[in-house]
Amino acid sequence: MTKDEVSGIGPAASVHLVLQGKGGVGKSFVSAILAQYFRTKSAPVHCMDTDPINSTFAQYRLLNAEHLKVLKRGTVHEGRFDHFVQRVCRGEGVFVMDTGATTFVPLWNYILENEILNFFRSHGRSVFVHSVVTGGQAMSDTLNGLARLAQTTSQKNVVVWLNEYFGEVTKDGKTFEEFQMAEEYASKLVGTVVIRDRNPQTFGEDVRQMLELRLTFDEAIKDESFLLVSKQRLGIVRRELFEQLDKLELGCSHG
Repeated sequence: MTKDEVSGIGPAASVHLVLQGKGGVGKSFVSAILAQYFRTKSAPVHCMDTDPINSTFAQYRLLNAEHLKVLKRGTVHEGRFDHFVQRVCRGEGVFVMDTGATTFVPLWNYILENEILNFFRSHGRSVFVHSVVTGGQAMSDTLNGLARLAQTTSQKNVVVWLNEYFGEVTKDGKTFEEFQMAEEYASKLVGTVVIRDRNPQTFGEDVRQMLELRLTFDEAIKDESFLLVSKQRLGIVRRELFEQLDKLELGCSHG
Protein backbone atom coordinates (compact mmCIF):
# COMPACT_ATOMS: atom_id res chain seq x y z
CA MET A 1 0.00 0.00 0.00
CA THR A 2 1.37 3.41 -0.95
CA LYS A 3 1.69 6.43 1.29
CA ASP A 4 -1.13 8.13 -0.64
CA GLU A 5 -3.42 5.12 -0.17
CA VAL A 6 -2.73 5.13 3.57
CA SER A 7 -3.64 8.82 3.83
CA GLY A 8 -6.73 8.35 1.68
CA ILE A 9 -5.63 11.07 -0.70
CA GLY A 10 -5.03 9.06 -3.87
CA PRO A 11 -2.44 9.50 -6.63
CA ALA A 12 -4.12 12.57 -8.15
CA ALA A 13 -3.12 14.89 -5.28
CA SER A 14 -1.13 17.68 -6.92
CA VAL A 15 -0.27 21.36 -6.63
CA HIS A 16 0.03 23.67 -9.64
CA LEU A 17 1.63 27.08 -9.17
CA VAL A 18 1.36 29.53 -12.09
CA LEU A 19 4.31 31.92 -11.75
CA GLN A 20 5.75 34.64 -13.97
CA GLY A 21 7.23 38.03 -13.11
CA LYS A 22 5.83 39.75 -16.21
CA GLY A 23 2.24 40.93 -16.07
CA GLY A 24 -0.35 40.64 -18.82
CA VAL A 25 1.10 37.53 -20.48
CA GLY A 26 -1.76 35.08 -19.86
CA LYS A 27 -1.16 33.63 -16.37
CA SER A 28 -4.83 33.74 -15.45
CA PHE A 29 -5.79 32.10 -18.74
CA VAL A 30 -3.31 29.31 -18.05
CA SER A 31 -4.71 28.91 -14.53
CA ALA A 32 -8.23 28.71 -15.94
CA ILE A 33 -7.16 26.13 -18.53
CA LEU A 34 -5.56 23.98 -15.82
CA ALA A 35 -8.62 24.21 -13.58
CA GLN A 36 -10.94 23.24 -16.44
CA TYR A 37 -8.66 20.40 -17.51
CA PHE A 38 -8.53 18.87 -14.04
CA ARG A 39 -12.30 19.26 -13.65
CA THR A 40 -12.59 16.67 -16.45
CA LYS A 41 -10.73 14.20 -14.21
CA SER A 42 -12.07 12.49 -11.12
CA ALA A 43 -10.29 14.54 -8.45
CA PRO A 44 -11.82 17.68 -6.86
CA VAL A 45 -10.22 20.96 -7.97
CA HIS A 46 -9.44 23.87 -5.62
CA CYS A 47 -8.56 27.24 -7.16
CA MET A 48 -6.66 30.12 -5.52
CA ASP A 49 -5.96 33.64 -6.83
CA THR A 50 -3.15 35.54 -5.09
CA ASP A 51 -2.97 38.53 -7.45
CA PRO A 52 -3.46 41.60 -5.23
CA ILE A 53 -4.16 43.93 -8.17
CA ASN A 54 -5.88 42.02 -10.98
CA SER A 55 -7.71 39.03 -9.50
CA THR A 56 -8.84 37.78 -12.91
CA PHE A 57 -8.82 34.10 -11.98
CA ALA A 58 -11.21 34.73 -9.10
CA GLN A 59 -13.70 36.26 -11.54
CA TYR A 60 -14.43 32.90 -13.19
CA ARG A 61 -17.69 32.12 -11.40
CA LEU A 62 -17.79 28.43 -12.30
CA LEU A 63 -14.23 27.80 -11.09
CA ASN A 64 -15.02 29.28 -7.68
CA ALA A 65 -11.47 30.53 -7.12
CA GLU A 66 -10.74 31.89 -3.67
CA HIS A 67 -8.97 35.26 -3.53
CA LEU A 68 -6.06 34.63 -1.18
CA LYS A 69 -4.27 37.72 0.14
CA VAL A 70 -0.76 36.42 0.69
CA LEU A 71 1.09 39.75 0.55
CA LYS A 72 1.40 42.29 3.36
CA ARG A 73 3.38 45.47 2.64
CA GLY A 74 5.18 43.79 -0.24
CA THR A 75 6.21 40.68 1.66
CA VAL A 76 4.55 37.31 2.13
CA HIS A 77 1.98 37.12 4.91
CA GLU A 78 3.41 34.01 6.53
CA GLY A 79 0.30 32.98 8.41
CA ARG A 80 -1.96 33.07 5.36
CA PHE A 81 0.42 31.19 3.09
CA ASP A 82 1.23 28.66 5.80
CA HIS A 83 -2.52 28.09 6.15
CA PHE A 84 -2.72 27.41 2.41
CA VAL A 85 0.16 24.91 2.66
CA GLN A 86 -1.62 23.11 5.47
CA ARG A 87 -4.86 22.97 3.48
CA VAL A 88 -2.99 21.39 0.56
CA CYS A 89 -1.34 18.79 2.78
CA ARG A 90 -4.61 17.83 4.46
CA GLY A 91 -6.95 18.24 1.51
CA GLU A 92 -7.80 16.06 -1.44
CA GLY A 93 -7.48 16.56 -5.16
CA VAL A 94 -5.83 19.25 -7.24
CA PHE A 95 -4.85 22.76 -6.14
CA VAL A 96 -4.31 25.47 -8.78
CA MET A 97 -2.81 28.79 -7.64
CA ASP A 98 -2.68 31.83 -9.92
CA THR A 99 -0.18 34.50 -8.89
CA GLY A 100 0.32 38.12 -9.84
CA ALA A 101 3.46 39.74 -11.20
CA THR A 102 3.93 41.57 -7.89
CA THR A 103 3.76 38.33 -5.90
CA PHE A 104 6.27 36.48 -8.08
CA VAL A 105 9.53 37.39 -6.31
CA PRO A 106 8.39 37.41 -2.65
CA LEU A 107 6.25 34.30 -3.02
CA TRP A 108 8.88 32.24 -4.84
CA ASN A 109 11.57 33.35 -2.38
CA TYR A 110 9.34 32.29 0.49
CA ILE A 111 8.70 28.91 -1.15
CA LEU A 112 12.44 28.37 -1.59
CA GLU A 113 13.44 29.59 1.88
CA ASN A 114 10.94 27.30 3.59
CA GLU A 115 11.55 24.37 1.19
CA ILE A 116 7.82 24.21 0.46
CA LEU A 117 8.21 22.13 -2.72
CA ASN A 118 9.97 19.33 -0.87
CA PHE A 119 7.48 19.68 1.98
CA PHE A 120 4.58 19.10 -0.41
CA ARG A 121 6.32 16.08 -1.91
CA SER A 122 6.95 14.63 1.56
CA HIS A 123 3.19 14.79 2.07
CA GLY A 124 2.52 12.86 -1.13
CA ARG A 125 1.76 15.83 -3.38
CA SER A 126 3.13 16.19 -6.89
CA VAL A 127 4.19 19.79 -7.46
CA PHE A 128 4.30 21.58 -10.82
CA VAL A 129 5.40 25.12 -11.57
CA HIS A 130 3.81 26.62 -14.69
CA SER A 131 5.45 29.61 -16.36
CA VAL A 132 4.29 31.56 -19.42
CA VAL A 133 6.71 32.60 -22.16
CA THR A 134 5.41 34.89 -24.91
CA GLY A 135 6.70 36.02 -28.26
CA GLY A 136 7.13 39.66 -29.18
CA GLN A 137 8.41 42.42 -26.92
CA ALA A 138 7.76 40.54 -23.68
CA MET A 139 9.77 37.47 -24.71
CA SER A 140 12.99 38.54 -23.01
CA ASP A 141 11.24 39.39 -19.74
CA THR A 142 9.26 36.16 -19.69
CA LEU A 143 12.34 34.09 -20.47
CA ASN A 144 14.11 35.76 -17.54
CA GLY A 145 11.20 34.84 -15.28
CA LEU A 146 11.34 31.24 -16.48
CA ALA A 147 15.11 31.13 -15.97
CA ARG A 148 14.69 32.29 -12.37
CA LEU A 149 12.34 29.38 -11.67
CA ALA A 150 14.40 26.77 -13.51
CA GLN A 151 17.63 27.87 -11.84
CA THR A 152 16.27 27.64 -8.33
CA THR A 153 13.87 24.68 -8.30
CA SER A 154 15.43 21.45 -7.13
CA GLN A 155 13.02 19.26 -9.05
CA LYS A 156 11.92 18.43 -12.57
CA ASN A 157 8.62 20.27 -12.22
CA VAL A 158 8.53 23.25 -14.60
CA VAL A 159 5.88 23.35 -17.34
CA VAL A 160 6.48 26.02 -19.98
CA TRP A 161 3.44 27.59 -21.65
CA LEU A 162 4.34 29.16 -25.00
CA ASN A 163 1.75 31.89 -25.59
CA GLU A 164 1.88 32.88 -29.26
CA TYR A 165 -0.73 35.63 -28.89
CA PHE A 166 2.01 38.28 -29.03
CA GLY A 167 4.02 36.40 -31.64
CA GLU A 168 5.78 33.07 -32.03
CA VAL A 169 8.40 32.20 -29.45
CA THR A 170 11.38 32.07 -31.78
CA LYS A 171 14.83 33.65 -31.79
CA ASP A 172 17.35 33.70 -34.65
CA GLY A 173 15.25 31.13 -36.47
CA LYS A 174 15.24 28.75 -33.49
CA THR A 175 12.18 27.44 -31.67
CA PHE A 176 12.01 27.45 -27.86
CA GLU A 177 13.14 23.82 -27.68
CA GLU A 178 16.32 24.90 -29.49
CA PHE A 179 17.04 27.84 -27.20
CA GLN A 180 20.18 27.52 -25.10
CA MET A 181 18.03 28.04 -22.01
CA ALA A 182 15.79 25.07 -22.87
CA GLU A 183 18.85 22.86 -23.31
CA GLU A 184 20.55 24.17 -20.16
CA TYR A 185 17.53 23.53 -17.96
CA ALA A 186 16.22 20.42 -19.70
CA SER A 187 16.53 18.47 -16.44
CA LYS A 188 14.04 20.85 -14.79
CA LEU A 189 11.47 21.05 -17.60
CA VAL A 190 8.52 18.64 -17.67
CA GLY A 191 7.47 19.86 -21.12
CA THR A 192 5.70 22.61 -23.03
CA VAL A 193 2.14 23.58 -23.88
CA VAL A 194 1.59 25.83 -26.90
CA ILE A 195 -1.25 28.36 -26.94
CA ARG A 196 -1.34 28.74 -30.70
CA ASP A 197 -1.85 32.05 -32.44
CA ARG A 198 -4.73 31.47 -34.80
CA ASN A 199 -6.76 33.66 -37.14
CA PRO A 200 -7.51 36.76 -35.01
CA GLN A 201 -10.80 37.36 -36.85
CA THR A 202 -12.21 33.93 -35.98
CA PHE A 203 -10.47 31.82 -33.32
CA GLY A 204 -8.83 34.86 -31.77
CA GLU A 205 -12.09 36.79 -31.48
CA ASP A 206 -13.94 33.81 -30.02
CA VAL A 207 -11.29 33.27 -27.33
CA ARG A 208 -11.13 37.02 -26.61
CA GLN A 209 -14.90 37.15 -26.07
CA MET A 210 -14.79 34.09 -23.84
CA LEU A 211 -12.02 35.58 -21.71
CA GLU A 212 -13.70 38.96 -21.52
CA LEU A 213 -16.86 37.34 -20.16
CA ARG A 214 -14.79 35.18 -17.75
CA LEU A 215 -16.40 32.04 -19.10
CA THR A 216 -14.99 28.54 -19.19
CA PHE A 217 -14.91 26.66 -22.50
CA ASP A 218 -17.96 24.64 -21.44
CA GLU A 219 -19.92 27.74 -20.48
CA ALA A 220 -19.09 29.54 -23.73
CA ILE A 221 -19.99 26.51 -25.83
CA LYS A 222 -23.40 26.39 -24.12
CA ASP A 223 -23.90 30.19 -24.25
CA GLU A 224 -26.48 31.29 -26.82
CA SER A 225 -24.58 34.53 -27.47
CA PHE A 226 -21.88 32.53 -29.27
CA LEU A 227 -22.55 31.42 -32.85
CA LEU A 228 -22.50 27.71 -33.63
CA VAL A 229 -19.27 27.97 -35.61
CA SER A 230 -17.69 29.96 -32.77
CA LYS A 231 -18.56 27.12 -30.42
CA GLN A 232 -16.97 24.67 -32.85
CA ARG A 233 -13.74 26.70 -32.87
CA LEU A 234 -13.66 26.96 -29.07
CA GLY A 235 -14.07 23.19 -28.90
CA ILE A 236 -11.06 22.79 -31.18
CA VAL A 237 -8.92 25.08 -28.99
CA ARG A 238 -9.97 23.24 -25.83
CA ARG A 239 -9.25 19.83 -27.38
CA GLU A 240 -5.77 20.85 -28.52
CA LEU A 241 -4.83 22.28 -25.12
CA PHE A 242 -6.20 19.30 -23.18
CA GLU A 243 -4.45 16.83 -25.48
CA GLN A 244 -1.13 18.56 -24.83
CA LEU A 245 -1.74 18.41 -21.07
CA ASP A 246 -2.61 14.71 -21.31
CA LYS A 247 0.85 14.03 -22.74
CA LEU A 248 2.53 15.68 -19.73
CA GLU A 249 0.91 13.31 -17.21
CA LEU A 250 0.52 16.06 -14.63
CA GLY A 251 -1.16 13.78 -12.12
CA CYS A 252 2.03 11.78 -11.69
CA SER A 253 5.07 12.59 -9.62
CA HIS A 254 8.26 13.56 -11.45
CA GLY A 255 11.52 12.89 -9.66
